[in-house]
Amino acid sequence: MPSNAEAPPLPDPLRVPVADSHTHLDMQSGTVEEGLAKAASVGVTTVVQVGCDLKGSRWAAETAAAYDAVHATVALHPNEAPRIVHGDPGGWSRQGARQGGGAGALDEALAEIDRLAALPQVKGVGETGLDHFRTGPEGVEAQERSFRAHIEIAKRHGKALVIHDRDAHADVLRILKEEGAPERTVFHCYSGDAEMAAVCARAGYYMSFAGNMTFKNAQPLRDALAVAPLELVLVETDAPFLTPVPYRGRPNAPYLIPVTVRAMAAVRGLDEDALATALSTNTARAFDY
Repeated sequence: MPSNAEAPPLPDPLRVPVADSHTHLDMQSGTVEEGLAKAASVGVTTVVQVGCDLKGSRWAAETAAAYDAVHATVALHPNEAPRIVHGDPGGWSRQGARQGGGAGALDEALAEIDRLAALPQVKGVGETGLDHFRTGPEGVEAQERSFRAHIEIAKRHGKALVIHDRDAHADVLRILKEEGAPERTVFHCYSGDAEMAAVCARAGYYMSFAGNMTFKNAQPLRDALAVAPLELVLVETDAPFLTPVPYRGRPNAPYLIPVTVRAMAAVRGLDEDALATALSTNTARAFDY
């Protein structure tokens, strides 16, 4: 995404307020206050701020404590785990190669996530899971170990589990089955097809759709959305990433949720207000706020 790309215009406001179930305010331009005000002006009245490493998770918890409209999740991103263990330059922080701290360092980081997960403003543990796109075979063990630990933390604290699943559908589903998924499990930026949506539906997993469901080549995502049970569907920006069409390539932010909501309503053949009502109810249920 070009750093100098112009921010898209404000969309028409939603009549029924909704939540952005997954965003990264710390990676967006402007202040938190500005971002929240802009979102609220178009009917996006709640955001879930997602942590991806220790610094980001602490920031998410602090921000959620300061703003009623913000709820936090905390985690080590799947690509952060091998970076901590091996000094993997492909890790989330993108800080380049450096000496890894080994399994002990990962245990220490997970202990901090565990501490943060106990805070009342922290409503979820994630984004965690597996990423076979950016991390090669040498990182699989660290990712799986971290994922299993996050599942246990979520269950022990009674928090939602927020899953990052990139090119790893079968392994993510396998580990959830082996460990026993938390009562509330969310597939962030759902990336599976309709067949996988049926598997998630049977397990009661929430499926959160982002702006990439509007992309021309995203028919499998639209097919999944079409068959997902309405009570398990969420919407997110994953901002500043995955800006919906027609603004693809420009910076994303929570205020663009209405663009994706309207595209989702078209896929479902639903009235915009009816879908927004369901999305609002589902997000509050998924994150227990």
